[in-house]
Amino acid sequence: DELVLLDIDASANGGRISSEVIQRVGEEANMPFSVGGGIRSIEDIQGVIACGAEKAILSSHAINNPFFIKQAAEYFGSSTIVVCIDAKKKFFGKSDYVFIKNGKEATKYKPVELAKLAEEMGAGEIIIQSIANDGAMAGYDLDLIKSISESVTIPVVALGGAGNLDDLKEAYQLGNVNGIAAGSFFVYQGNNKGVLINYPSREDIIKMS
Repeated sequence: DELVLLDIDASANGGRISSEVIQRVGEEANMPFSVGGGIRSIEDIQGVIACGAEKAILSSHAINNPFFIKQAAEYFGSSTIVVCIDAKKKFFGKSDYVFIKNGKEATKYKPVELAKLAEEMGAGEIIIQSIANDGAMAGYDLDLIKSISESVTIPVVALGGAGNLDDLKEAYQLGNVNGIAAGSFFVYQGNNKGVLINYPSREDIIKMS
């Protein structure tokens, strides 16, 4: 019931998600959508909202400057501000840490620590993603999701790893997860992982069955 639009290279390249892309999505989407990628200022958030996005997703800049979350939440309201936490283990490490700039740079934060800080600063929602599971379509990192969802009271959206319906059910059945997001699962279809360009209508499905 919602789209999440993330430009994963924007922060690493010093840019911001394209306004044209946001506008084009807004023209086609008949549902709310959230936008992230290279958002560094109040003006950036104003820009993506003006283009049609309902929520702004903060990550790299906000993680380096947590007070920006507070500024954004006070200006736009908590319901507009989402913090995306990308987590993975460091080399030879046993614990997950938060990474920024498309997973290229480690931070000092562990995921639960950052989730609590984001909530304290006024974020209205958290997206938690396992970098290792992203795109693998082998299931969510349930332990990671559970640890985050049990540590905060704001909504938590699970992202990274869905490969089939059972994966979605497992994440949902954790109980504290408010949303389940997927990318590759909705794009790559069949044993050969062909790209699904367009979804058939219900009428077309009935005709083919």
